[in-house]
Amino acid sequence: MPITPEELIARNRAWVDRKVQGDPSFFARLAHQQTPEYFWIGCSDSRVPATEIVDLDPGEMFVHRNVANVAAADDPNFAAALVFAVDVLRVRHVIVTGHYGCGGIGAAMTPDEGGPVNAWISPIREHYHRHGAALDAIPDMQARSDRLCELHVMEQIDQLSRNPVIVDAWTRRGGPMLHGWVYDIRDGLIRSICTRHP
Repeated sequence: MPITPEELIARNRAWVDRKVQGDPSFFARLAHQQTPEYFWIGCSDSRVPATEIVDLDPGEMFVHRNVANVAAADDPNFAAALVFAVDVLRVRHVIVTGHYGCGGIGAAMTPDEGGPVNAWISPIREHYHRHGAALDAIPDMQARSDRLCELHVMEQIDQLSRNPVIVDAWTRRGGPMLHGWVYDIRDGLIRSICTRHP
């Protein structure tokens, strides 16, 4: 039976009680500071809760999520989050995290049927076609999708390394470091795919 919104609020109260029991000043500190070291660019998939899978508390990671963890410089929502993370919060690490079994990656491997989701994932579909021969040589569809997920993460890191916000930060302060990760829902583990730094 699904959990009702009222039950979610009750769960929130129980969570607050546990937090305060373990650290009475937790929320007082949280209300007066935001100094995360990390900017997470991840997928909207409900099975990939950013802070939970890396065991961080609220306030320890700035998070941006969208379908298939796209770091699109021309998306105003992403651009604003990137500027805030890099120039205001001055994060030390930007982490693009894809995940195996991503619906956006799977959709990019099928014909475009129009609509907003297909428009959003069109760069991934282009990437799929660019690597078509190598990907098609992988007979297992799940393994092929996994590989496209990895290639997509590497492409996002490459794009970020050319993004003016990152280039400027690298010039001014030598950071942040870029990390490309893939989370495997099947075993709960994160795998590092690539890194980039000035």
